[in-house]
Amino acid sequence: MKIKISRFSTLAIGVLLGALSVTTAVAQSWPTKSVRIVAPFAPGGTADTLGRIVAAKLTESLGHTFTVENRAGAGGVLGSDIVAKSAPDGYVLVVSGVASHAIAPALPTAKFPFDPVKDFTHIALFGGPPAVLAVHPSIPARDLKAFIALARSKPGTLNYGSPGNGTQGHLVAEFFKQITKVDLTHIPYKGASGAVTDLMAGHIHSVSTTLSTASVAIRSGRARALAISSSARLTDYPAVPTYRELGYPELVATIWFSLSGPAGMPPDVVTKLNTEVRRILQLPDVRERLRPEGIDPGTLDPKAFTEFLASEVKRWAPVVRTSGAQAN
Repeated sequence: MKIKISRFSTLAIGVLLGALSVTTAVAQSWPTKSVRIVAPFAPGGTADTLGRIVAAKLTESLGHTFTVENRAGAGGVLGSDIVAKSAPDGYVLVVSGVASHAIAPALPTAKFPFDPVKDFTHIALFGGPPAVLAVHPSIPARDLKAFIALARSKPGTLNYGSPGNGTQGHLVAEFFKQITKVDLTHIPYKGASGAVTDLMAGHIHSVSTTLSTASVAIRSGRARALAISSSARLTDYPAVPTYRELGYPELVATIWFSLSGPAGMPPDVVTKLNTEVRRILQLPDVRERLRPEGIDPGTLDPKAFTEFLASEVKRWAPVVRTSGAQAN
């Protein structure tokens, strides 16, 4: 039996094949000029550091300059919104993350400027450090169980500092309070370093922040780590237990960062970037730099990463609502 193909069908097939060849050509030639990566947080933080590590390696492997531009403001929302409204050609990207794309959208605000899932092309997960609950050495509690008992015996008298209202350090602590039924007073700071400095000085009782920020204080003995939010103990902190092993699996959380672009980026460019970023994160020198920070490199493809981000939006929304966090 002969199958008759109409001139229209032949034309349609030709157009389709032509489009596919153009898409492939775009991916093969991209980039043809420098690429800008917006880090929507201040210089020196984890987002900035991860962005610069990846940008330097992408510059080496793809033959064009990848530059990092800091556009801090509104908990990462300002810089992210700039990228969401940029052309989806692969030349403007953003260091996205849990703060700007999962927590901030749930904060009470008149109108949030973007949809964290639909207004972006989510490319690759960098990973990130776990949160840590650390206390000043003067606190008599030597472990988390004793700290919970102490807090329950003195409701409202113990406090904790965080990097700020609505940050994940704040929300992990609030989640901890809900689960354990303890009453701790929250003291928000304008960044994690201020909270850790005051903890070391004895001005606050405890802190909930990234392990990487508190590492110097912990290693020097000026703070005592009670628990971290990683899924397993870390090689560089073998004596610090996880929330999970202490009976709080709900508190397994990473203060993760990632790479995203405007919605509608060419799929082949996204695949190319994802492949390169995943390769970079596994390089021995990169792994060695990230390991002391407690950062486990991401390995998700674009589809899996987008699904993960959407699940994080759903996960943190109820915690934000019950925490009383407000938009900056």
